[in-house]
Order: sequence, then structure tokens, then C-alpha cells
Amino acid sequence: MKRVAFLLILSPFLLWAQQKQVVKSFPLQDVRLLPGIFKEQERTDLNYMLALQPDRLLAPFRREAGLPQKAKSYTNWENSGLDGHIGGHYLSALAMMYASTGDNRMRQRLDYMINELKLCQDKNGDGYLGGVPGSRELWPLVMKGDFTDFNKKWVPFYNIHKVFAGLRDAWLYENNQTAKVMLIKLADWFYNISTALSQSQMQQLLGNEHGGVNEVLADVYGITGEKKYLDAAYSFSHQALLQPLEKGRDKLDNLHANTQIPKVIGFKRIADYSGDTAYNHAATFFWQTVVHHRSVATGGNSVREHFNPATDFSTMISGVEGPETCNTYNMLKLTEDLYRSDPDIAYIDYYERGLYNHILTTQRPGKGGFVYFTPMRPGHYRVYSQPQTSMWCCVGSGMENHSKYGEMIYSHSDNELYVNLFIPSQLIWKQKGLQLKQETVFPDKETTTLKILKTGNSAYGINIRYPSWVKTGALSININGRPVQVTAQPSSYVQLKRKWQRGDIITVQLPMQTTTEKLPDGSNYEAVLHGPIVLASVIDTIAQKGREADDSRMGHVAGGNLYKLTDMPVFVSDSANDAQMIVGDKNKPMSFTAERLIYPVKYRNLKLVPFYKIQDARYVVYWRKESARGFDELQAKLAEEDAKEAKLAANTIDMVTPGEQQPESDHFMEKENSFADVNFNRHFRAATGWFSYKLTDKDKAAKKISVTYFGTERNHKFTIFLNEQELVKVDLKDGKRDAFYTVEYDLPVNLKYNADQSLRVKFQADKGAMAGPVYEIRLLNN
Repeated sequence: MKRVAFLLILSPFLLWAQQKQVVKSFPLQDVRLLPGIFKEQERTDLNYMLALQPDRLLAPFRREAGLPQKAKSYTNWENSGLDGHIGGHYLSALAMMYASTGDNRMRQRLDYMINELKLCQDKNGDGYLGGVPGSRELWPLVMKGDFTDFNKKWVPFYNIHKVFAGLRDAWLYENNQTAKVMLIKLADWFYNISTALSQSQMQQLLGNEHGGVNEVLADVYGITGEKKYLDAAYSFSHQALLQPLEKGRDKLDNLHANTQIPKVIGFKRIADYSGDTAYNHAATFFWQTVVHHRSVATGGNSVREHFNPATDFSTMISGVEGPETCNTYNMLKLTEDLYRSDPDIAYIDYYERGLYNHILTTQRPGKGGFVYFTPMRPGHYRVYSQPQTSMWCCVGSGMENHSKYGEMIYSHSDNELYVNLFIPSQLIWKQKGLQLKQETVFPDKETTTLKILKTGNSAYGINIRYPSWVKTGALSININGRPVQVTAQPSSYVQLKRKWQRGDIITVQLPMQTTTEKLPDGSNYEAVLHGPIVLASVIDTIAQKGREADDSRMGHVAGGNLYKLTDMPVFVSDSANDAQMIVGDKNKPMSFTAERLIYPVKYRNLKLVPFYKIQDARYVVYWRKESARGFDELQAKLAEEDAKEAKLAANTIDMVTPGEQQPESDHFMEKENSFADVNFNRHFRAATGWFSYKLTDKDKAAKKISVTYFGTERNHKFTIFLNEQELVKVDLKDGKRDAFYTVEYDLPVNLKYNADQSLRVKFQADKGAMAGPVYEIRLLNN
């Protein structure tokens, strides 16, 4: 394991290339978006950010510092345990938006936030800065190795990581000197934790989601050159994830996806500073595994926030909590880092895929509102945040997503410019005296034009990406109207060498093909793409319950009625190439029909259009593919499953899936001597002590509670309580062998509810026995 520490300062990040060709990103200030969908999304995001009230975002920090609050804290996740995390994201988003646009309102807000947070940090007196409830009592206990209260909190390190990263970004993008000083003080606080605890204690702490603390600590090392921060970054690296990745082993099934991705960004950042080849391999292997085996056509991943088994994507179709925006936000960050130290076109191909087909889709142009889950279930829809009610993680990362579109359009080495993405924009390469404008309406037209507005005296090459989705020999380039011979292959760069002159015009033709792409497990669902763009169809624009999110804990989930899968359109074909039956509209760009493929007949006239153009609608991204012979048989089977699913959904008042991080947080889990694990790809929770959840029943309509178990359990004896009232004693010795099964328990007539119309269900183990494992809990009205 090689560890060589030396400093190479690049903007905006500080990276080290491991004896490979290195490319650098341009500062956001040097890239400006021109009119188009990305510029519109940037403007929409800016307006959303202006709608937020800084003093409300600052309220948790002032409370924990013992300062009077200037305004009441926001609700939702901001006053139920994750207090302050949006304020941290806001710092990053303001810094990047100011860099991208030069809008002085962004700088004024950022400076105000930093100055106010400095008051909080100074009042805390030890470098700490955060809104974690009960901070003053919590952290002294952690320093002493007492993690009892820490494990009861909602991901404390994850929370603080957001302001940690925000301070870094305020320094890197805006050159805010106060933020730099504050960043180093907070880094010292993290360092003190890493030295106060043993290695085993640190690893125990890191079992709790902690964001990318190791990434920012590594960056502080890059800023200061002080090795103690790199040492702390190593201490904050989770070995349970790192070690299998170092050995090239995929152990990601059923792990909480967005807990893992930031850790890996940290592994990569540490590798770039230290030359640690094992950490670099871990990051590269993780990226390859997630991109090639765990991502859907849009570039997103996860179901209910967890990596589903790589061999079984069935829940991606049946579930409504599809790929999470934060996951792709972090995967694109990791992709950027990998590309800079190893400029492989495959990284740009994935970046483009995730940018257009996931990130771009997760904000409504003009109207605003960010998306948490993007369901892949045919016929479902998305929920959009509102500035005053919605404080989810994907709101925080969402503000950042649309403020930094300029980051990967171009890159450069010492003497080479690389054009990576075909987005209307203007570039200034100060070191070379180059000013370049890219004019395009891609993907509506398969062309882009680069105009040289100003060129210096230095010699440099211009390299145009030859995307993997353009066939060999199909890409063509003209310079000032004259064709250039292109010998490059897909997934490489076309190298253009000449003495550039002001007024030179480079025209690039990028012919796109229509293709289909199956789910990674090879099952019979396929998406349609034209070039890199995922196409989808609108089913209707009705029955979207909760589309505009309120401030409820689960307001980010599209909880409206499920359309039956048997009622959704499918592709019926005996062809091995369905794409040949998808026809483009000659009069409307990026609009297609598939009349020869789509069944039933009522859906024959559906239009397939770019998914990023579909908002406020129920849609189909993945189409079930059936042969003509198998269509009727499968319809009958799915109809039976749909009926069971619909009945259960109609009878369910509230439910929780034990062992899954977010559902447990959303249902205010409490526990003692309890653990979670996975069995046959289903999460569960069990205890030698107890665990409990709060289920909500606003109408007090519940008649039963159902609990799902697994057979072949032994000595699993426990009592179920509702609001501390004994409901039933359970002995699982008679469970069904090797199968999941569900038991329904009638609720007592005299059951007393809590003041907020909730019931706390508690599973208490008998002495010497175990409670659970429990896989699912539902409150039923029938």
C-alpha cells in the first residue's frame, strides 16, 4: 500500500494523479450556460433558493449554540432529528450558484450564512458546528466512548457532514476566508474525535450513516498540508465497506445505497492525495459494480434507498420508491473524481446518462420542486418538494445539482481542451487566452457547433468526445465548412490539431440511434433510448395524490393509488430487436411512436419522448416485453398478483419495513439490545431486548395489525405491546418452514391512542429469548 503525501492545488478541488494522465475541471466561474433546458433549470433552482429563509435554516445551529433564534426552524426533517442538514447543503448550493451565475444575491446570502454560523461556532467554543438536537450533551459522551445516545439520534455525523462540506465549498468556490478558518476548526473537532477513540470504537461509530466526512477531511489536508487531517480521513473510513471493495468483492446487496456512495468518494479523495492504490482500487471497483450491475437506464440506482440484489430487479418494477436523487448526485461526484485522474470516456458516458435522464428530470423547469424517488414502476408518478414544507436530503442535494451544470462540459490538461458534453455554454480558458462558445439544441438536433471567439498565442489541441452511442464512422466534423478526417472510434476523443484563429467554427454531427436496454438482471423489462436519452410515455395526468409535498414525515413518497401492472402498456413482439419498430416523428424532434409494439390497442398512439420533458404525470419508462404466445398467460398471473396487492394497499393505514434505515427513521424507531440484518433479500429487525415504532392512524380506523415473520425460528418468544398495553404473546416455534408468512392480530376495542393519533408498537423479548425477526408491520383497517 503506497502512501505518498504531496500537494497539488487545482480548482475547484485538490487532486493528485496516480502516475496517469490527469485532466482538470474548469472553475465554474469560467463556464456560463447559454439558453436551453440546462439554463432554465439553473434559473429555476436559483429562484427556489431565494424562496428559502436563511434565518429559519440557521435556527437549529443557534439553538444548539445557546443563542436566541431569529426565526422559527423549518418543519419536516428540519425539526424532527435531522435539524440543520439543509442549511449545510444551502452553503454549497449558494457557493456554486454564485460561481455559475455571478448573481450577487447568492453571494450576499452565503456571506450572511457564514457570518451567522461563525457566531454559533464561536459560542460552542470547541470548533463544533451543527444542529443535531442535544449536541451539548451528546458529544462529550461520544468522546468518552459512550455511544448510547449517539445511536438513538438520526445520523449525527451525516448531518454535520453537510455543513462541513458547505464550509469547504464556500472557501473553494467563493474564496470566503471566514469559511476557511471555520472549516479548519471543525476539522480539528473531527480530528479530536478520531484520536480520542480507539480504531475499533471508530469503526463502531461508522456503522451509523456518516456521509462523506472522510472526503472533506482529506480536502482539509489538501488545503493545509497538515498530515493529521489525512490521518483523520483514514480514521473516518469504514472498513466494513472498504475491505471487500479492495479485494474486488461485491457485497452491496441490500445495503443502504446512499450511505455507501459518499464513503467511496472519500476513499477516492484519500487515494488522490496519498497515492493509496488500495483505496483507489476500491473506489474504481465500486463504480464499475454500481454502474454496470446495479443501475437502471436513467443512471439511477436503489429501491427504498437500498441496493436491490444485482440478480433480482423485480422490486424496481413493483415498488414506488425507485432510484433516489441523492444516490445519483453522489455517483456523479464519484465519476468526476475518477475521470480527473483517469480520463476514460466511459466515465463521461455514464455522467451524461445520469445527468440527462435522472438529475435533469428531478426538478420541474420553471415551476420548481425537487424529486426524492423516481419510480420505475409503470404508471406511477413523482412527488415535488415545496420551499416552505419539504426538507428532505434530496432537496439539499437538489439545490446543488442544478447549480453546477458547468462542471463537466469541458476539461483540460496543460495543452489540450476536452469537449465532453453537448450543452450550450461559453468557456473562458484564461491560461490560454481562449474564449469558446458552444451552440446546440442537442438532443433535439444531432449537432453541436463550437465557435472560437478569442484565441491567445499558445498552442493547444481541441478534443471532441466521440460518444459510445454514435456508431463507428458515423461522427463527422467540419472546420470552417471543410470536412475533417475522423479516424477515432466510439468512446474516445477526436483530436483536432491546428493553429486556431478567431472566428474558427467547428461543426460536429452526432447521429443517434434508437435502442432498447433491459434491466441489469436480464428480466423481461426494457427501456427505450435514442442516443443517450431515455424515452418515456405519459399515461395520464390524473390521480397523483400528494404530488405537491406537505411537511409530513413521508411526504416525499408518491402514496397515491397503484395502477395495476396488468393495465399498463407492454411491448409484444417476437423480434430480438424491438428498436426497429420504433418510428421517429418527421415533424417533431425527439418524438417517437411504437404502434407495432404496444399493447393493448388503447395505448397504441402513445408518444415516446425524452423522460426529462415529462413532469406532473404518470409515466412508463420500462416496458414489459412479452412474446405473442406468453402474453395472455402472464396477464392472468399478474392480474391475480395485482388484485392481492391492491386489496392489501387499500387496507393499509400505515406500515414499516424493519431493518431498512429510512422507514425506521420515518417511524421514530426506539430500541435496546436490538439488531438488523437481511434474510433472503428481505430486511428484518430482532432483539434480545426490545424495539418499537410509531404508526399513525389519523382516523383511528385500525382494526388489526399484521406482522411478517420467517419460518424455522427457535426460542423466539416475545410480547407485542401497543402503547405499552399488552396485545399478544408470541412463540415462533410453530412458524412455517423456510417461508415468509404473515399473522394478523386483532386490536383491542378499548385501545387508547396517543395525542397525535399514533400507536407505538413494541416487540419485547422474553428473558433469555429473542423478539422477532420481524420483516414487515402493517396497521390495517380491515
